[in-house]
Amino acid sequence: MQLSNEACIPCQDGGPTLTPDEISDLLGELPGWEVVDGHHLHRAWNFQNFSLALDWVQKAGAICEKQGHHADFKLGWGYAEAIIYTHKSDGLTRSDMVLAARFNALEHDGEGHA
Repeated sequence: MQLSNEACIPCQDGGPTLTPDEISDLLGELPGWEVVDGHHLHRAWNFQNFSLALDWVQKAGAICEKQGHHADFKLGWGYAEAIIYTHKSDGLTRSDMVLAARFNALEHDGEGHA
């Protein structure tokens, strides 16, 4: 199953994080994302202006709300960034990878990227 078709699964405190091998395998399905310090996912997008960047963050935020799994965002003129990790587990879980794939699906649907 493609990651973007999966749903985020609610975690419990201290739930299991992915192993480095699992992270490496799943990262192959997430073009544009990088793993920082083996702890979180990061990606930046460029846009033609602030309005398009804000629109993308609002759409990504709606995905977060629907999935019950929330990213951290940074927003400015012509760019947006997302950081994803499971706060309760203090690391990466499969749900983080699913959320990143869903953000990538926004890009592939022509959501205003420069």
